[in-house]
Amino acid sequence: MIDALGSPSSLLLVGGTSDIAVATAKRYLTERPLRVVVAARNTPRRSAVATELEGAGAQVQVVDFDADDPASPARMVAAAAAGGDIDVAVVAFGLLGDADELRSDADAVARLAQVNYVAPTVVGTELANRLRQQGHGVIVALSSVAGERPRASNFVYGSTKAGLDAFYSGLADSLVGTGVSVLVVRPGFVRSKMTAGLDDAPLATTPEAVAEAIVSGVRKGRHTVWVPGAMRWVMSGLRHTPRAVFRKLPI
Repeated sequence: MIDALGSPSSLLLVGGTSDIAVATAKRYLTERPLRVVVAARNTPRRSAVATELEGAGAQVQVVDFDADDPASPARMVAAAAAGGDIDVAVVAFGLLGDADELRSDADAVARLAQVNYVAPTVVGTELANRLRQQGHGVIVALSSVAGERPRASNFVYGSTKAGLDAFYSGLADSLVGTGVSVLVVRPGFVRSKMTAGLDDAPLATTPEAVAEAIVSGVRKGRHTVWVPGAMRWVMSGLRHTPRAVFRKLPI
C-alpha cells in the first residue's frame, strides 16, 4: 500500500530498462526501501538495472516482458502480482523510430504502432483488471507532448502517442470509484538513450526531472503532468495554431 506520506511499498516498471523507469525507482528509493519489479526483455541491460537497483536498496524481482508478444502482458502482470500487491505501475516502454523510414515503410509503421500503442493498451487493461481486484494502486503512463498535435517531422510517432494518451485518459475515467487511478505523463524532449545523437529541442528535460514529476503527481493524485510544466502552455498554443501556419513552423 501507499503509506500516509505517499510512498509506495512496491513498484512495477514495465519497460524497466528505460532511463525514466530507472530514475523513478531511484527517486522512490530515496524515501524508503521497496520491492521493484523490473519487467523487460532478458538482456544484459536488464541484469545491470536489477543490480543497480539492488545496490540502491530495492528488493528486485525480474520478470519477462516483450511488447511484440501479444500474450506477454497477461503473463507479465500475473508474475509481477505473484510477489504481492502492485502499488504503482509505470508503463515506460516505447520506440522513437526513424522518421524518414516511417514515411514509406509500412512494416516499420506496424512495428511502431504495436510497441507504442497496441502493447501499452493491452498492458493497461491487464493492470487495471489486477489493480481493481486489489482495490488500490496507481498506473503511470508515459505519453509525450508529441501526441498533442503530431508534426510532419514525426507524425507516425506522434500519432501513436496520441492514441496511448487517449486510451489512458479514458481508462482513468473508467476507474473512478474503484480505488485505482491513472497518471498520464507528457514529457517534452528527454535526454536519454532513446534520443541519443539527436539535437536538444527547446525545454529539453532529463529522466530525473520526469521521475520527480511522477513521484509528485502520484502523491498529489494528479491525472496529468507536463514535464517541464511550461510545455503545457507551449503545446496549448501549438494545438490552436491554424494549420496553414502550423505547417510552416520549423518543428
